[in-house]
Amino acid sequence: MRDTTPSSGRSPYATRLAEALRELRARTGLSMAALAERTAYSKSSWERYLNGKQLAPRQAVEALCKAAGEPAGRLLALWELADLEWSGRAQRPAPSMAQMAAPPSHDERPGDHGTPGPAYGWSFRRHRGILAATCAVWLTAAIGVTTLLHTAPENPTRPVPSAPPAPGCHAQACAGFGPTEMGCAMPGQEQTLRRQELSTGARLEVVYSKQCRAAWALVGVAQVGDILTLSTQGGAHERARVMDQYDADGLLVTPMIDGSDLRGLKACFSPAGGRGKCLRL
Repeated sequence: MRDTTPSSGRSPYATRLAEALRELRARTGLSMAALAERTAYSKSSWERYLNGKQLAPRQAVEALCKAAGEPAGRLLALWELADLEWSGRAQRPAPSMAQMAAPPSHDERPGDHGTPGPAYGWSFRRHRGILAATCAVWLTAAIGVTTLLHTAPENPTRPVPSAPPAPGCHAQACAGFGPTEMGCAMPGQEQTLRRQELSTGARLEVVYSKQCRAAWALVGVAQVGDILTLSTQGGAHERARVMDQYDADGLLVTPMIDGSDLRGLKACFSPAGGRGKCLRL
């Protein structure tokens, strides 16, 4: 079985993947136990995958997408980036130009081993083929080295950063989807419209993404049974509920709503054992 523990530190893409998987799991309405029953992975495994302690296998990502009835393409693209960082392959230095351009040693050249051909014509064609192949290899190497000289960064050991998937929705197309899942909650792409500390100790926020033109609400320090809603004057409405202690240990995030018209936007947090609080724009 492949080792999915991190090679060093925490991968930013793996963190985003875990957040997206949590959002998707919340949309399914499945408890951790129910999710384990629906897939080939145990409850404890899902807890590690969703809290980012272990990178979820590709098959687990596909299984959760299937359980949610959602295409797996975007999350698999994010998984590829997370896998590169998590495994440490993104940090490995590229081979030097000298290594790439070095010719094969005399002992490794084809045709130096074995018995000679039985006829002159066969031997001539054979060596002519080897000569042509060798010229082609050197021509390719020369082109490659020239390209590297013109395009290689100043620090050849520095990994080329991989771009995250572009936002997967815009405006109304984002409605009902998780912000991280659709690439709308990337650093620098989100703006907090309102924030308030509640008497319960929770932090209630309303967040907007200009790139996705969508909004969502989130709250921290929640308890099982707490409910978070987001609505607009135009009738848009999304809801998230803390289903179990696992949900309570993380952020509670609503699915997104169309941010084209935020008039009358209202986020309401209703704790299971107390009075609710609403934020209005």
